[in-house]
Amino acid sequence: MYHFLKTQLALIAGSMADFTMTVLLVEAFHCWYIAGNAAGNVTGALAQFLLSRNWVFTQSKNQNTSLQVIKFILMWIGNIALAALGVFLLTNFLHLHYLLSKIIVSVLLGLSYTYFVSKKFVFV
Repeated sequence: MYHFLKTQLALIAGSMADFTMTVLLVEAFHCWYIAGNAAGNVTGALAQFLLSRNWVFTQSKNQNTSLQVIKFILMWIGNIALAALGVFLLTNFLHLHYLLSKIIVSVLLGLSYTYFVSKKFVFV
């Protein structure tokens, strides 16, 4: 349970970086919310990779960093695609504000996809 909680804290930190970038791009620079969402996801992914490798999955620090980066990129390609699809569907079909859509999708992905793929595939 402790490991799961540390993972969630790393995801929260990554999400904070993600949301900051998204809001900055969409609200300050008037980018399309899907592009802002994707850029935010990349920013959050970088923060999460560093935290996950160096704080959550500390046993993985002795493993090949390049291989972990490749696996992490593969995981986040799936995450970005799922996040973009989820935000698009919730925003366009349920008419939710893009940030509420992003919060819902981020929580769902963090509790499921991202945690399990990180634990079982990236940082094994």
